Amino acid sequence: MAEDVRLGARGLRKSFGSLVVTDDVSLDVRGGEALGIIGPNGAGKTTLFHLLGGSLRADAGSVELAGADVSDDPPHRRCRRGLARTQQIPQPFGELSVYENALVGAGFGRGHAAPHAADRAIHALERAGIAELAERPARTLGLLERKRLELARALAADPLVLLLDEVAGGLTEGETAELCVVLDAIRAAGVALVWVEHGVTSLAGFVDRLLALDRGRVVAVGRPDEVLADPHVQRTYFGDEAGA
Repeated sequence: MAEDVRLGARGLRKSFGSLVVTDDVSLDVRGGEALGIIGPNGAGKTTLFHLLGGSLRADAGSVELAGADVSDDPPHRRCRRGLARTQQIPQPFGELSVYENALVGAGFGRGHAAPHAADRAIHALERAGIAELAERPARTLGLLERKRLELARALAADPLVLLLDEVAGGLTEGETAELCVVLDAIRAAGVALVWVEHGVTSLAGFVDRLLALDRGRVVAVGRPDEVLADPHVQRTYFGDEAGA
């Protein structure tokens, strides 16, 4: 694999019975790069994320993290190697404080021991912009704050690669812009970002490249403007009249 490729996939295929959900998908993402993954409902975005994260095992193909084959590793081992992810619907431990939630990410996600885990948790809250909420019960947070906490829990695991599962879902345009400031700082620190989102607006202005899926296959990959101008992508999102 090319130098500084943090996460790579080759020929990923997954089917459920006769239904092929992911079909020969390959991708690379480098340190400090943001790759956006788009596609209509049923395109295979969620399945691809599960294959990259390890919660599903591919029928064929491989996944590499920082040059090491992790195709057989379950999610917790991939996390220990530097692959963290956020969930589409944040589900913090509501009765724990914001700080304690981040501490879980540092201790169990990456395996840091005290007091290093405490330092990593605090640093993660600072990076996510919610250090001032450290003592608040997580159940009292609003949606944007929960999204930030979801990021902090992942950051506490010191990821090389961060998988973002519809992190902008449910947020207003202004809230998404606030979150993108945080994500841009994470990218600038050298973390590779892979961001799956159903809507393209938030992705197109942020990521370095877009990868478009349709029916489990890659139909376009490249700069956001190139991918969004692709006739197949145009038809997929806007109907046959878009390519007329």
